[in-house]
Amino acid sequence: MVIATVFLSIIGMSAGLVLGSRHETPPQLNGPDDPNAYVPPEPTSQSVECPPQMHDTARKVLGYDVNLSQVLRVRTEDTDMSVWVCRDDAGELYYQANRGGDSGRWVEGQTALFLSGVAQGDDDYHATANDGNFFSVNESRLKIVFKNGKQETHPVSPE
Repeated sequence: MVIATVFLSIIGMSAGLVLGSRHETPPQLNGPDDPNAYVPPEPTSQSVECPPQMHDTARKVLGYDVNLSQVLRVRTEDTDMSVWVCRDDAGELYYQANRGGDSGRWVEGQTALFLSGVAQGDDDYHATANDGNFFSVNESRLKIVFKNGKQETHPVSPE
């Protein structure tokens, strides 16, 4: 008798749940605060790859392949040097400079300089080379502070 009572109680509760859920009112959408509301995707900007020569140098210096996307590209107005700041997929920043731009002769240590460990400041990207020289670049200037204290500032234009 007890088993029959428990069995009938379970059947009754199940039926009540099923019938009760059919009479629930659908949830009201509250606009943008509703987590189920449709949110259109934000437009994405097409990332620009850094030059292949920079990828080659990064592979040699770092010892592995990285995908580098351009963050900043400028050309000095007085020395015809192009400077790139690029970001890898992990968010690390890299600096590359080359006399003559990406079409010029590209020889690391002679016409080109690749730096890892670039930091983003309030209004610039900066890094220190192995020889102690400090490089800072933004959309209006390239500043070089040599380890002997001498400084150069070059006006730049976006490329």
